[in-house]
Amino acid sequence: MFIDSANILVRSGKGGDGCVAFHREKFVAKGGPSGGNGGNGGSVVLVADEQVETLMDFAGRHHWFADDGQQGGSKGMSGKKGEDLEIHLPVGTLVYENPPEMLTPKEPDPDDPERILEEIFMTGQERAAIAQVRSPQPGEAPSGPLMVDLSQPGMRYAIAGGGRGGFGNEHFKSSTNQTPREASPGEPAVEFYLRLELKLIADVGLLGKPNAGKSTFINQVSNAKAKVGHYAFTTLVPKLGVVTHKGREFVLADIPGLIEGAAEGAGIGDRFLGHIERCRVLIHLIDISGDDPAEAYRTVNAELEAYGSELADKPQVVALNKLDLADDELGQGFAEELLAAGADKVFTISGATGAGIPELLDGVLGYLPDRTSTETHAEEVEDEDDTAEWSPL
Repeated sequence: MFIDSANILVRSGKGGDGCVAFHREKFVAKGGPSGGNGGNGGSVVLVADEQVETLMDFAGRHHWFADDGQQGGSKGMSGKKGEDLEIHLPVGTLVYENPPEMLTPKEPDPDDPERILEEIFMTGQERAAIAQVRSPQPGEAPSGPLMVDLSQPGMRYAIAGGGRGGFGNEHFKSSTNQTPREASPGEPAVEFYLRLELKLIADVGLLGKPNAGKSTFINQVSNAKAKVGHYAFTTLVPKLGVVTHKGREFVLADIPGLIEGAAEGAGIGDRFLGHIERCRVLIHLIDISGDDPAEAYRTVNAELEAYGSELADKPQVVALNKLDLADDELGQGFAEELLAAGADKVFTISGATGAGIPELLDGVLGYLPDRTSTETHAEEVEDEDDTAEWSPL
């Protein structure tokens, strides 16, 4: 299941309290203070992990707490430090602070027998936590500020530091107080209500109306294994594929087809428009065998404009797909109509046979930087001079 948004509560560990203790030894009348310090609480660390693809693990588990530090002991022994909690998130996750007062509690069904049974054994604090930490509703935007964008693989962000442990009474010994009977408590835990929003990291976005042939196209040009079918909304979740062309490499993101009214919630494509916000260029596929390719072009662009986030301003490479179902003359006529509708340039291709795709990919490369998200250039290191004679000295 592809889950791209979640609400969670993270809490660091509380610092352990300091200990009040005194040295006890035979023949030692006044041993002095020996209470150790409390251990530090564990921190909560967010990690961008390439092996994690969705936020499914956070749809059913909303509370993520690090361990508390342990109390200090006698004989100057410090308490054990709480274990840090690492939360592994997909690369491309946006983390927003979602203050509880800005969340709208989900009203449960008063006649639900499970809810009635739960409330019998639930404290008021637990009821408030459940009401505040819930799965986001469709189309619900984050309410708080952006805290971090986990855009790079391996990126780590300590979002909640653990509380420091308190001092034992040994710390308070002084020349005027040889037997202190005080110890300080550990620092309290730090907690945040967070909204997680996944936006895929891709160089190129693939969009169009349902049945435009996007799944066939991405299977043709990349290593993706997208489902193909002769019915609308074959693609239900975004798909990523790596495209290699003329020594270059880039990531292509395919999202479900868009229909009129998608920005207001019609169909399913509006849910995933956010996944192409990071793309540098969009490939707009249009079915050449459809009713009116020019109208399809205008419909999709109207939805991009209504969605916002400057999607409509991104450069588009327009392609008339399924050329194998029409002749060149018909393709040329539709291409002229698309140019009149606002397209800068139109390619005629066939995702099934591969015709025209190399020229299309040439056009895409013109919008990409010298180095894409998947390309790595090894630094050239000059070899040292090997002509010197070998010597053991």
